[in-house]
Amino acid sequence: MPAIRTTRLPAGVDVPVLGQGTWYMGEDRRRAADEVAALRLGLDLGMTLIDTAEMYASGGAEEVVRDAIAGRRAEVFLVSKVLPSNASRQRTIAACEASLKRLGTDHIDLYLLHWRGGVPLAETVEAFEVLQAAGKIGHWGVSNFDVDDMRELTDVSGAAAVQTNQVLYNLESRGIEFDLLPASQQASIPVMAYSPIGQGGFTGDDRLAAIAGRHGVSTTQVALAWVLRHKGVIAIPKAVKPEHVRANRAAADLVLTEADLAELDAVFPPPRRKVPLEMI
Repeated sequence: MPAIRTTRLPAGVDVPVLGQGTWYMGEDRRRAADEVAALRLGLDLGMTLIDTAEMYASGGAEEVVRDAIAGRRAEVFLVSKVLPSNASRQRTIAACEASLKRLGTDHIDLYLLHWRGGVPLAETVEAFEVLQAAGKIGHWGVSNFDVDDMRELTDVSGAAAVQTNQVLYNLESRGIEFDLLPASQQASIPVMAYSPIGQGGFTGDDRLAAIAGRHGVSTTQVALAWVLRHKGVIAIPKAVKPEHVRANRAAADLVLTEADLAELDAVFPPPRRKVPLEMI
């Protein structure tokens, strides 16, 4: 199996374009063993970027990640996120330290502001810089920022250090293609796509199934390969069943044809005008 393609963050760090998400993990202790096993299988298959957040299961997802990366921390590019309610200077630092404790590590590779809140961006960035200087985070970024948010961020001292913007992106939610994605690519800031195969609704489309049938793959694999077709896009699907983990990994090697992409555009049209950034 070939290695997963990588993309480069502005800081010069190469990360796999296919990682693992953990949203909804950690909510039921009875599922914890399966969740840990899934993440560890993903690591075995080269999906070494793991994304989590203090919000997920109120820290429970970070505890699942802790168990999954135990003894393997050096392999992992670890991403977590701070809530906007914790985004003041002191609360960001305290939130990061709490995340570190739950994750069982001394550093987070990439720490994101989960979405915009009432705290001035300059204050949050200042906290990120303090955490960076202390070695508690390697780099920082943002999540759920639209074009105007990113533009506002550029006016903040130290904002040039932003490494990524994590946003909703899938076949059914293509709004970022109109402006945010091109602007990110021009600035060489990778976009991290959450929910890259959606919530399971559109993958039942018969026309999507026809494309999948031609390749001998599932509709979710087509949807994931479609997200990964762009340069500078990282996808972080969540999977708990081993077969889904393996299917996600295989999707990274799937190359869609121009005819496939044209058909998908017909079924899921690209945006023709600016639309507000979608969030879930």
